[in-house]
Amino acid sequence: MGASGPSTQQCSRAGCAEPAQWNVNWRNPRIHGLERVKIWLACSDHEEFLREYLSSRGFPVVVSALSEPVAVVPDGDV
Repeated sequence: MGASGPSTQQCSRAGCAEPAQWNVNWRNPRIHGLERVKIWLACSDHEEFLREYLSSRGFPVVVSALSEPVAVVPDGDV
C-alpha cells in the first residue's frame, strides 16, 4: 500500500504551499480541557501570523518545533 498525501507537511496558512517547520499547538478553552490539543502547521514566514491569529481570539497557544508536538496547552501564553 502506498502512502497518501504529500511527502512533506505543508503550512496551514491559506494559500501557502511551503513546508511546515513549526507546530502551532492550541485549544479552545471554552469547550476543551487541557488535554485537547489542536495543531496547525506553520512555515517560518507564517508562524507568527498563525500564533497571533489564535491568541487574539483568546486561545492559549504553544509553538514547538515540527518534531516536538506538545501534550498540553495550558491557559495563558507560554
